[in-house]
Order: sequence, then C-alpha cells, then structure tokens
Amino acid sequence: MSSPTAVEHTLTDQNDLLQVTDLRVTFRRGTRDVHAVNGLSYAVDRGKTLAIIGESGSGKSVSSRALMGILPDSATIEGEIRVDGIDLLSLTDSQMRAHRGSTIAMVFQDPLRALNPTMKVGAQVVEAVRAHGGVSRREAKDRALELLRLVRLPEPVQRFHSYPHQLSGGMRQRVAIAVALGGNPRVLVADEATSSLDVTTQAQIMDLLKDLQRELNMALIMISHDLGLAASYADDVIVMYAGRAVERASAVDLFQNVRMPYTKALLEAIPDPRRPPHATFTVAPGQPPDPSQLTSGCAFAPRCARAQPNCAEQAPPFAEDADGHRYACWYPLGYAPELETNNA
Repeated sequence: MSSPTAVEHTLTDQNDLLQVTDLRVTFRRGTRDVHAVNGLSYAVDRGKTLAIIGESGSGKSVSSRALMGILPDSATIEGEIRVDGIDLLSLTDSQMRAHRGSTIAMVFQDPLRALNPTMKVGAQVVEAVRAHGGVSRREAKDRALELLRLVRLPEPVQRFHSYPHQLSGGMRQRVAIAVALGGNPRVLVADEATSSLDVTTQAQIMDLLKDLQRELNMALIMISHDLGLAASYADDVIVMYAGRAVERASAVDLFQNVRMPYTKALLEAIPDPRRPPHATFTVAPGQPPDPSQLTSGCAFAPRCARAQPNCAEQAPPFAEDADGHRYACWYPLGYAPELETNNA
C-alpha cells in the first residue's frame, strides 16, 4: 500500500457543474456563534451522484440549505457556491429566486409538509412550471401532466385533482419530485428524501431519482444518514463530522477501504442481521462537540480509540491515497499498524 500524501483542503474541480469551496455557515444564538459548517468543499458534475452522510448535527442539511439560499436571517454564509461558474452567494435575493428551482432545486424529507395541503397536487406542479417557464396555463398543465407521468405517479390524470392528504407517502414524494423538476434544474438536492418512507418505497424513489438523473443529465446530491443508500446509489461519498468533511472517496472505495475511525464507527452502528440476537451495537463513546466551541485539534479525537496527544493539538490536513481517497486523520485505518495493535 502506498503512503498517503497531504493535499490542500479543497475537493473541487473547476470543470464540474457545481463547485462548493470553503463553505462556512454560522448561526448567531444570543451571545454565541454556532459554527454549523466549517470549510466544506466539494464538486459534482452532470450525471453524477454525490452522497453527503453523517449523524444528526454534522452540518449536512445546513450545507444543502445554503445551496438553496433558504437559511434564516440569523445565518452568516461564507465561501463560494458556483453552478456553471455563477457564484450563487453573490446574488441578490431576487436574483437567487430566479435560480432557485431552475438552476438548483430540492426534494425535502417530508412531502406532506413540503406540499401545500390546501392545493390540489396538479395545481402545485403547474405553479412550479409557470414560475420558471414563462408558459401559458394550458402549456403548463400539459407539462405538469408530463412531469407526473415522468415521476411514475399512478393514474396521473386522476391524481392531478387530488389533495396531498389523499395520496400515500410514496405518491406524495413523487409529486414533490415533479414540483422540484418544474423548473428543469441542473442540480437536484435530495435532503433525506426517503427517510420517512418504508424500505420498499425508499428503493422505488431512489431508483426513480437515478433514472431521472440519467434522463435529464442532472447532478444529484443525496443528503442522508443512511450509509446503505449511499453505497447503493452514489458515485462518490463525503462523510461529515462537526461541520467538516472528514473522508471522501468513490462509494466502492470508501466502503471497502475505510480510513477515518469516525466512518468506521458509523458503519459499525448499522444493524446487521448476521449479528447474534442479543449482540450489542458498537457505539463511539462520548458526544459530538459543541458547535459553538471551535477546537484547534481533530474534533473526533475525544471519541477516538486511535487518538494520540497531537490529535487534540492540531487538526489533521486532508491526505490522499494514490487512488484519490481523501481523509483528515493523523492515524488513519490501514496505516500505523502499531496503533492498531495497541488499540485492539
């Protein structure tokens, strides 16, 4: 195995459709600053799927809402978010409204809350089409029906006149996807878009999103805590902890050659039917750090069995294997065998 080399803390490629560079999001809470995202960088191109995973509070959903420009006024956003070279963070509110839905769109976790309960679903898709298309109502209705067929909504002509509460969870999510596609976005963000659905419907919605991505040549970003979905549907995976990316690789390489102890802890917490009936889960000790207290060292060090004194003193830079697998760890898995022996 070749030794890792240090690389700059950037994960962007200027040729990609979406480039996020050194994104930082801070919330003001009374006299405290809560650092939700701390220097996140990544890129994703047309036809590719990037999964961003991590436990609750890691900053993954906040980072996705920063892309959309839908964070509250208490948030301060720094860095760059570029789509086809346009820096979305430099736009005025009115300019961003023109890009929201057409350049970049989002499918939210709970379609029942995302959809208007007082409007028929067809009218909501028509509204999304007309907001960006500059088309007549007749043309918008035709396009809305086309989108409902595209997302494989059963009996789309009849469902066009239904209210959200009259549909199943999977049907509602299909309608929410149709609404998101109303502006023909180049980037689609699925923020925990399947977490409220049963396993069978989850697979159907993810298969649908992947088919739509290929057909429409979109970039797809999956925000999730479900490593199984990331392994099955993503091209590349970023693991976040305490507002930072701590590991990135292709989905195949990440799950076969884990480098970060935090990523290993996430994998070990997944239910496994092969475990004995009364076996306990392996859980990383301690709690995630307070986001209002920035530390100079590795944020995961207090919970890491491989941590050494220097881990608490200095944050590790991103290192890179020869195959492009990147991680922020002084003592990654697969290296420093003496540590693996001492901490076994």
